[in-house]
Amino acid sequence: MFTGLIQDIGIVQSLEKASDWRIRIGTALDTAAMTHGASVCCAGCCLTVIDKGPGWFDVQVSSETLDKTNIGSWSVGRRFNLEPSLKLGDELGGHFVFGHVDGLARLVSRRLIGESQELLFTVPPGQGAFVAPKGSVALDGVSLTVNAVHDTVQETQISVMIIPHTAAHTTLGDLQPGDSVNFEADMLARYVARQAEVQCLTRRAA
Repeated sequence: MFTGLIQDIGIVQSLEKASDWRIRIGTALDTAAMTHGASVCCAGCCLTVIDKGPGWFDVQVSSETLDKTNIGSWSVGRRFNLEPSLKLGDELGGHFVFGHVDGLARLVSRRLIGESQELLFTVPPGQGAFVAPKGSVALDGVSLTVNAVHDTVQETQISVMIIPHTAAHTTLGDLQPGDSVNFEADMLARYVARQAEVQCLTRRAA
């Protein structure tokens, strides 16, 4: 489990592409403190450490993850957001992020408002019911507050604001319109939607 507070920018050092990919990641995180089998949030995806050394660690990425996330488009030199898993006593400053990516959101536009930036994204199909104004989402692993939700027949768009610190210390500051990011809806929204669905089915059956 994670909070969406990014602690480092990782860099892809090497890729071994097979049915599963093996990726070596360069990082300033303390890899000596990592354990084999530890979870690390890589651009919003919960991945498992299978090997490590000073300044690097390896992860294995399944075909399912490659299909559902933007990791399948990565190449050597790719920069991405990193967060190690929570420990007891850590600050809960964002929201609970599980690293279970729901799909790809696409950046539509960005505009400067004061010193901050407003980013407009199209959410993945079927995820519109799980976003709400002032709710939380994780985009490439970054915990963000939804400013507004815009629904049309074809799609749902959300706007989020990022301050200069977020732009400088995550990869969100590098995004260009058309770029895709890993999207994770707030788990609370999922349970609320599921409860409402079950209650509706129960009433129909009564």
